[in-house]
Formats: sequence, C-alpha cells, structure tokens
Amino acid sequence: MSPKQLQVKFKAVNFTMVTGEKSDLSSTGTTFMIKYIIDSDGEARAAKEKIEAVEPEKNLITFRVIEGDLMKEYKSFVITIQVTPKHGGAGIVVHWCFEYEKINEEVAHPETLLQFAVEMSKEIDEHLLSEE
Repeated sequence: MSPKQLQVKFKAVNFTMVTGEKSDLSSTGTTFMIKYIIDSDGEARAAKEKIEAVEPEKNLITFRVIEGDLMKEYKSFVITIQVTPKHGGAGIVVHWCFEYEKINEEVAHPETLLQFAVEMSKEIDEHLLSEE
C-alpha cells in the first residue's frame, strides 16, 4: 500500500526517522515520528515512537510512544501488533494490543485510537485482497 493510499488516515504518511536507517522500520531501537488523523474528530495528531521488539517468527512488533499527543493523557503507551494466519481458512488476523497508564481517572480509555486501528486494518486488508 502506497503512502498516497494511506493519506485517508495519516496526515503525513512519510515517517521521519530519528534513528536507524531511512527504510528500516523493523529494527529494535529505531525511533520515528508519525502524524495521523482520527476520523471521529478530524484533529491532526503526532507521535514519536520507538520500536521495542521485533519477533519475525511470531509476526509481532511492539512500539512505545515516547513523545506526542498521547503523552498529554497517558504516562505510558505501548502498541503491539501481531499478525497470525486464520484458523481453517485463507487470510490473516491482525491483533492490536494497547497497554497504557492514564495520567488520571478523568482521561478516557483510547477507544477512538482502537477504532482507528480497526479501520486502518480493514483498509489495508481491502487493498491486499484487491491485489490478488
């Protein structure tokens, strides 16, 4: 999927590498910036993330948000994405896991971010199926 096709969800699709190789988003320790828009409010957001774990044998990657808009409401925010084959059929299942600690009890759980992840996964799935 090209960056142009993801612009529906991302305000700026080009990742700004802070450390690591320009095209390397698969190495532990790599940090990058990303800008995105959540459809429910249309507000542009940014996050600086660090890759904490890459486990190719498990199709798993873990990112820690280290700066940006999420840090205004959460003390910590970790995103783990794992892709697994569907049982008994063709295709895959994408599992998103958000681990976070809210700054205080008034802060909402990140349901809009979860919906963003679901919608983005569906769009990537549709794109990949259209290429078959």
